[in-house]
Amino acid sequence: MKAVEITEPGGPDVLVLAEREQPKPGGDEVLIKVMAAGVNRPDVVQRKGLYPPPPGASDIPGLEVAGEIAEVGSNVDAYKVGDRVCALIPGGGYAEYCTANVNCVLPVPNAMSMEMAAGIPETYFTVWSNLFDRAGLKSGETLLVHGGSSGIGATAIQLAKAFGATVITTVGNDEKVQFCKGLGADCVINYRTQDFVEQVKAFTDGDGVNVVLDMVGGDYIPKNIDLLAPDGRHVSIAFLGGPQVELNMLPVMLKRLTLTGSTLRARDNGFKGDIASALKAHVWSLMEKGEAKPIIHSTFPLSEASKAHALMEESRHMGKIILTVCE
Repeated sequence: MKAVEITEPGGPDVLVLAEREQPKPGGDEVLIKVMAAGVNRPDVVQRKGLYPPPPGASDIPGLEVAGEIAEVGSNVDAYKVGDRVCALIPGGGYAEYCTANVNCVLPVPNAMSMEMAAGIPETYFTVWSNLFDRAGLKSGETLLVHGGSSGIGATAIQLAKAFGATVITTVGNDEKVQFCKGLGADCVINYRTQDFVEQVKAFTDGDGVNVVLDMVGGDYIPKNIDLLAPDGRHVSIAFLGGPQVELNMLPVMLKRLTLTGSTLRARDNGFKGDIASALKAHVWSLMEKGEAKPIIHSTFPLSEASKAHALMEESRHMGKIILTVCE
């Protein structure tokens, strides 16, 4: 099969198309003929040599795919050959075939394209786990999500609105402001021209927000803490601005705040399976009605994975970047 390899740590040009042996599914796995694969920030970090795959995972990048089941393991009875599925995987997505644990596999929502379905697993699993399971976002609460035009941000806006929350988000230009407003965000702040702390306080009449979903880290964290209302929850899922920060913990005590965070890739398949079940129960109907969906910015053929990575690092995209693989 054809697959994208990382020849050495470095820039996008270290991604090359190569021949690899087709993987075999284990007893609890399915083999997927990959039609499309999502490109995510962790893939870029892995390419740079800073995010190695967990033990036992493929060294081929790619954490989410959509395609058709080509083979099922001996213990799998929930799916059959030919089923249209999407899957969260710990690696191996930039390839014509990949294996996935059956717990992390979901049917493609009705009438959804493979390119769009490939944009579901990484972002929807991450947002559901962190925003609803970990942060406990509820109807009537207010969410601040940084990076609203990213795949994670677009998903968070849609799901938070679908479940009755008010959404504030930050973006880096006016085009992204309009993009996020189109997704339903109630307040969109251009952080390059506006002070997001002042804007959030003005929008909430000084009450602050109940939940912050943060991908920036660095000096954003104390600002986020300042904006949290009593009993607020701060969830870190990435550190584009760096993980090191100096904090005054007194507001955490006085406002009874919760500071938490998580990564998903290394979690066990049982944990991921619980998220998959929650998504199937609570989100799949929204997608089948068109009330939530992955937003696709652009697609590239598998052979142009390096161009897809270059686009992601430029941060010009709004929504997901997808690799098309097999017809």
